[in-house]
Amino acid sequence: MLKFVKHHMESITGIEIYPLISLLIFFIFFVALFYWVFTAKKEYITTVSNIPLDNQNDSQL
Repeated sequence: MLKFVKHHMESITGIEIYPLISLLIFFIFFVALFYWVFTAKKEYITTVSNIPLDNQNDSQL
């Protein structure tokens, strides 16, 4: 099965760029996420982390 897929992929011209593009997208996403995590304000993180524990927004059944 893998031999069939590999032979089929080799017959497509210009396909060697797609793994590089996907790696670049993956790397950029996680670098941006890493940057956002370390530059986020402490107050925002505290507020968002307390949302599941906040009982004021729960509706009474």
